[in-house]
Amino acid sequence: MTDFTLSRRGFLASACCLAAAPVLTPVTFASMPGDKRFVTIVLRGAMDGLALVQPYGDAGFAAFRPTLALTPETGLIDLDGHFGLHPSAAGLMPLWRGRELAFVHAVSTPYRDQRSHFDGQDMLESGGEHVSEEKTGWLNRALAVIPRSDARKAIDVNTSTELILTGPNNVDVWASDSNLGPARDETQFLKRLYAGDPAFAKAMEEATRANSASMVAEPGGPRGQKVADVAALAGNMLKGDYRIASFSITGWDTHVGQIGQFKRPVQDLTEAITTLKSTLGPDIWSKTVVLAMTEFGRTVRENGSGGTDHGTGGCAVLAGGAISGGRILGRWPGLGDQQLLDERDLAPTADVRELAAAMLYRQFDVTVDDLTAKIFPGVSFDKGSQFLRA
Repeated sequence: MTDFTLSRRGFLASACCLAAAPVLTPVTFASMPGDKRFVTIVLRGAMDGLALVQPYGDAGFAAFRPTLALTPETGLIDLDGHFGLHPSAAGLMPLWRGRELAFVHAVSTPYRDQRSHFDGQDMLESGGEHVSEEKTGWLNRALAVIPRSDARKAIDVNTSTELILTGPNNVDVWASDSNLGPARDETQFLKRLYAGDPAFAKAMEEATRANSASMVAEPGGPRGQKVADVAALAGNMLKGDYRIASFSITGWDTHVGQIGQFKRPVQDLTEAITTLKSTLGPDIWSKTVVLAMTEFGRTVRENGSGGTDHGTGGCAVLAGGAISGGRILGRWPGLGDQQLLDERDLAPTADVRELAAAMLYRQFDVTVDDLTAKIFPGVSFDKGSQFLRA
């Protein structure tokens, strides 16, 4: 079962009936003049940035995560003597060594307290300061103000547009023939939620079996697109008239059994980025920025189920030949008891919207006034932004 395609709308549909109509692949493209490219990847489910890029040099980390924390001696890939990369992302190390990869720790939207996936993703994609404040997506609003952009159209490989590109600028829809079900983390959530309801539990088991059976085209072979297919499609479109692409990777909601569950989405993210690079080729890759971001981070402490719960400060991933990588960006807040947010979360030290604004500024010459007034209302961004050094 493929883990990268389920949007908020798809999750709600899957919660009602796992064996219903297939969830189609959301990939969004925008066309405009110029040579620079920008790809956004929404990591749905709240990626544990402390697992992807582990602060093993922080004295408190191992105590907070006695079973989840790694060290270079137990498989963690050292990055800079303080942070290390999860071994499932080993395929990204050539990009790190080539300064085409960077990580930004302790970033978040302004969303706090409730830690709802739906609200968090809405704020991440709308770019607003408050839940439901913005009804359109920040990437769609950006299309209207990018200089010299007369062809403000986009294409979404799905039955509907994701919020990040929803808005007044035209969006074309291309529906793939993928037949995809919910991600494993979402299925596990539903099972836990209705564990005490025998009738639902039975229906859930039957639907899961039916959905799994419908995914098989040949013995042992899944039907539908994989992450590499979607990334290759995005790359090929970007080699043509398109300059902006957006898609999602799910599977990050690791409340239970995180050691095993976390590996697959990390491998998907790795494959997406490396496939984009290989598909684009050296010349176009050198003009490309990829920004992968999540709705919020996860708790610093592991829970009693071998997982982590919804948190606040998260981690964003930057990749591409147009960045100056090989670095951990942002201000690390530390993991001391007095440094945690609400005594549980990594404290955010930067707004992920500022990071996105910096990439739009760099790639498409969007003005500071447009970024702070039209695309990300209320965000603090100027030409001195730390992220412009990325």
